[in-house]
Amino acid sequence: MTKFKIKRVYEKLNENDGFLVLCDRLWPRGVKKEALPIDMWAKEITPSTEIRKLFAHKPENFAHFKELYLAELSQNPAVEEFLKAVKDEPLVTLLYAAKDKQCNHAMILRDFLQNKVR
Repeated sequence: MTKFKIKRVYEKLNENDGFLVLCDRLWPRGVKKEALPIDMWAKEITPSTEIRKLFAHKPENFAHFKELYLAELSQNPAVEEFLKAVKDEPLVTLLYAAKDKQCNHAMILRDFLQNKVR
């Protein structure tokens, strides 16, 4: 079974991070593409621009954002494609750029994906 974890894209990466997936729709600021050794960029399973803008990275908007994002994920056929692509990976690290480690879409995505592979 695949295990999912999250990590800020700005943190030091190491060999224990497994299969690296950027899970942001936009490329992270200040990071050169050749400097980020990702295995996949999964833009298609990230929050839509509409709900990302509604969230605006404000903690008070997080509960509503989570509700909307989970609804998007449950209707998104790209989720199954993604899970098929990583099914043989023991560890997948979802990389995100948000500053807030407690209120971000990567947390929601990690939990959603982990529940799908159980």
